[in-house]
Amino acid sequence: MKYDFDEIVSRANTGSMKWDVPAGTLPMWVADMDFRCAPAIRKAIEDRVARDVFGYTLIGDDWYQAYISWWHRRHHLDISKDWLMFVTGVVPAISSAVRKFTTPNENVVIQTPVYNIFFNSIINNGARVLENPLKYDGEKYEMDFEDLERKLADPQTTLMILCNPHNPVGKIWSKQELARVGELAERYHVTVISDEIHCDLCDPGHEYVPFASVSETCRNVSITCIAPTKAFNLAGIQTAAIFSANEYLRHRINRAINTDEVAEPNVLAAIVPAAAFNDSEEWLDELREYLYRNKQTVREFVQKELPQIRVIDSHATYLLWLDCSRITNDATDLKEHLARHGLLLSEGEEYGRNGKCFLRLNTATCRSRIAQGLTLLKQGIESYEVNL
Repeated sequence: MKYDFDEIVSRANTGSMKWDVPAGTLPMWVADMDFRCAPAIRKAIEDRVARDVFGYTLIGDDWYQAYISWWHRRHHLDISKDWLMFVTGVVPAISSAVRKFTTPNENVVIQTPVYNIFFNSIINNGARVLENPLKYDGEKYEMDFEDLERKLADPQTTLMILCNPHNPVGKIWSKQELARVGELAERYHVTVISDEIHCDLCDPGHEYVPFASVSETCRNVSITCIAPTKAFNLAGIQTAAIFSANEYLRHRINRAINTDEVAEPNVLAAIVPAAAFNDSEEWLDELREYLYRNKQTVREFVQKELPQIRVIDSHATYLLWLDCSRITNDATDLKEHLARHGLLLSEGEEYGRNGKCFLRLNTATCRSRIAQGLTLLKQGIESYEVNL
């Protein structure tokens, strides 16, 4: 490999949310990576900082063209420049959408278990969470379309937040599944906010399907949130984009993000997308290979050493969803036990009630830390079982 993802990068004393943990604890929870960013991104930042002045910043044509070219080349979707809007992050965009597209006590449908901050964006803005739980057969997850139709048909439902690909279960939704979501949303006059931030972190040989690419119907009922931040580990830069082909939805979301003052970039937010999408493709492809091998290492270890834990099969994200139901019906208690033994994972119940028996593990770190984490996991699980 050209890039060294095996390097141990210290994140101590950087204000890292992930690493602000007790000494001796290995954090494998929050979804950011422990790798150095792509050299082209670092150079773009250094070059801009060398200019010495950091005033109000405009979005330039290179920002638009970087998104347009990437989605055409990598994801086979043609995005018009006038569809695109800058926003400081996917979560601010979703929260703005909830405020704009719902009135107090209206329903927002989410497919649980799902990214926990969706709950915050809904509840904190006066709307109600309406869960459409995914169907789980003990090995994989599927959408429950019968239940979804009931939830979308409720006159109080005005918005759905789709996670595509899905966090935390790592599912790449098929064109057929997404088409069905779009058809139901159109039938019941529901707007779909599609969070596609994990789209560039699919396993080698696998591609995600942009919701807006599926059909004219999906394109017309939706607003899509995208960003380079997850794939290129740039969350602290606060840069993302929204696009919508529907002129009416585009106008409303544009007013929402401007009213909430999340539509203006800082100096670095305006430049890093071009450095990522135009100049860091080789870095990303090597990263995806590395992450895939990390996930395979975890799967093989758990299958051999911890067969009482089931790793859910997935092809997207660097997150693994661990079914712990054979040893506990309260994975929060297990998570706290593992934390006392030096391993910090995410508790599944954060992602919805049907995550109660699950833990989420982040594999986006160097191999030596993966090995350390697996040793801690085995020790922690075995000691937990002894005390049952």
